[in-house]
Amino acid sequence: MKKKCKKIIIFLGVVCVLLVAVSSWYTIVFNEARLILPMELSEYVFRVRDLPMIISCILLALYLLYCFGLLVWTVIANRCAGEASQYTRTINPKLGFLGLLGFAGFLGFLTYHVNKSVYPFACFMFFGFFGFFFEGKMSNTYMDERYRENKMKADVTANKIAMTIIFLAIIILGSGNFMGNLEYTLIALVIAVAVSIALDIFLGEYLLYRYDHGEEPDESEG
Repeated sequence: MKKKCKKIIIFLGVVCVLLVAVSSWYTIVFNEARLILPMELSEYVFRVRDLPMIISCILLALYLLYCFGLLVWTVIANRCAGEASQYTRTINPKLGFLGLLGFAGFLGFLTYHVNKSVYPFACFMFFGFFGFFFEGKMSNTYMDERYRENKMKADVTANKIAMTIIFLAIIILGSGNFMGNLEYTLIALVIAVAVSIALDIFLGEYLLYRYDHGEEPDESEG
């Protein structure tokens, strides 16, 4: 991804967040906090003053969907490139700030009270973008046998931890009676899966960085 494209993506994210913040302020001050305070969807009647909040939320949702697609594409492209190249790709560690998009998952608590929607909780998986900090620090690294062993070890460890969390979440929440509410069970399960995916992506890069740097002193002693 070109540096210009990265800046555009970050800029669009900042714009979307600012639009939501401004529209929320406008709604609270001039529109009786409609679409922010809990309300019955069946009783909702459209008003022109609702447009700023509706439009800003739609734009944010589209941006998050784009970032999710970008995340999936990045993971796939990274694996394909890793098999064909002898060096890791070069990226800017600052791209890790995209991990802040994961906080958009907390919007799920708002949308759930407004219209029972739980899809924003899936945004917690964007915390995986923090892994770019460590991947960027290892940009253009020669992938020798030691590197590939460390990468395999890091991926296996990250996958085990993520799968363990998902397994435990299914066992614990499988009864569908979390806090005595089936909807709360669904929310908890979505959050657990989203966080597990983010943890898998982040730990894969973090552990690789630690293994590649932290094991060097031990090898020199031997």
